[in-house]
Amino acid sequence: MHRIFQYRGFNIEVTAEADFNRHPRVGLASYVGYVATVRILRPDLSAAVTSPLRFGDTGRHLFTSEGDALMGGCSAGQRLVDDVCGCRDPR
Repeated sequence: MHRIFQYRGFNIEVTAEADFNRHPRVGLASYVGYVATVRILRPDLSAAVTSPLRFGDTGRHLFTSEGDALMGGCSAGQRLVDDVCGCRDPR
């Protein structure tokens, strides 16, 4: 699943990808988790602001659904824009 979110003049491109490489949890026959791949883009630039970054849920765990991965990736992208691109609100 692929989505583009707009935030403070940047496009946050998030792709949710299934990850089959993890060991199954105890008691489950198989386990599929999801990771979010995030890129930060500026509409006026031809190159991405960041390289693609992969995020899981907290504590090295995978997201449990594609929707969770998309929203988690969007939140991570927003923090990247605020921290790395210098768009944090002055307080």
